[in-house]
Amino acid sequence: MSRIERIELYHVDVPYPAPFYPSWIPGYPQTHNRFTLIRLYTDDGLEGLSAGMAFSTERQGLGDLIGGFLLGVSADDLTTVRQRLREASYLGWRNWWIEAAFWDLKGKKLGKPVYKLLQTEERPVERVKVYASSGEVRSFAARKPWLDKIREMGFDALKLRVKDPARKDDVTILREVRREVGDAFTIAVDANQGWPVSLIDPTPIWDLEYATAFGRACDELGVAWIEEPLDMHDWRGMAELRRRIKTPLSGGELHGDWHEILPLFEHECLDKYQPDATFCGGLTVSRRIMDECRKRGLDFSPHTWSNGLGLIVNLHAFAAWGEDEPLEYPFEPPGLVPEAREGIIPPVLVNRDGTIDVPQTPGLGLLIEPAKLARYGRRFHVSTKFRLALRTIRDKGFKAAMELKKKKESASAAG
Repeated sequence: MSRIERIELYHVDVPYPAPFYPSWIPGYPQTHNRFTLIRLYTDDGLEGLSAGMAFSTERQGLGDLIGGFLLGVSADDLTTVRQRLREASYLGWRNWWIEAAFWDLKGKKLGKPVYKLLQTEERPVERVKVYASSGEVRSFAARKPWLDKIREMGFDALKLRVKDPARKDDVTILREVRREVGDAFTIAVDANQGWPVSLIDPTPIWDLEYATAFGRACDELGVAWIEEPLDMHDWRGMAELRRRIKTPLSGGELHGDWHEILPLFEHECLDKYQPDATFCGGLTVSRRIMDECRKRGLDFSPHTWSNGLGLIVNLHAFAAWGEDEPLEYPFEPPGLVPEAREGIIPPVLVNRDGTIDVPQTPGLGLLIEPAKLARYGRRFHVSTKFRLALRTIRDKGFKAAMELKKKKESASAAG
């Protein structure tokens, strides 16, 4: 039985080739792709990987929190792993992105890619269709070169960001883009109203009436879906908006676990669910959402705007879904490009037919490039049982440390 014997954590900081201005933080120039990398090692030689997006080095103390919860845990016991991560969240903060590293280990142990472990009926999925997902609010003149580029790359679907500070011209860019790409091109819209951030500039807040007016314009323009048109917890507002307009509504990317997603289903808020497995409770919850969508006849297409490792994690969930619809592909040059998005793994590139390849190797198929990790990453924590024991003795004293050791050993034997 594989058990976790070593945990390594890294701060990764990849510079963008140019500043990127994310629509969800108005006025903020994002200059680096930052995330926390976790490497789990088992006593039988397996390595599990995952990453969680970071604003800076805010997880500096994460190792001290999770070491005692995860060291010695059976790598394929996802029930216990999830309970330990939940317990750690009570004492620190939520880190569901770590769960994917255990799916990585499970896939490697069983010799299967993770998406096959998530499928209802196992079958190969070699490629999936993707849509070009913009990240900035731009005028049509500034957006036009991007439209030319994505068509050249093989895309036939896109997602625009709309967030006019005065709440009056959001439809204008939409009309101009529709006129440019034609009726056959799929256009979706992301309003980023689910979790407004006003770190630099104030976020223009939509109410139900404004969202309704915008939604009716989308009805006329044949928009595929509107993402996050209202606050993520405004269940009644979203349900009412869904009744008022024809354009499908989507969301669910930042809800933290199943209990936060469930009200969206109960209130019939959305037509398309877009959980991110690095936020929403892990791949386990992504699969549960997927199953609920199948049962209710709804769509499922994960959120992927985090980092390259997060894109791969959610790609596995989407490949398990297996329906004929596109997955989000973040792309906003000159800042947000695949090489900077992935950072320490090979870039995920778009094939000429507008698809990306699904990893077929056991686990998640994440391949860390050592030279890039050495360049962009800094290891800030290592946990082993020996290191944990020394820290416990230092913090609690020898006698208390021995008593804790006996209790843990007794509990492990009983379990």
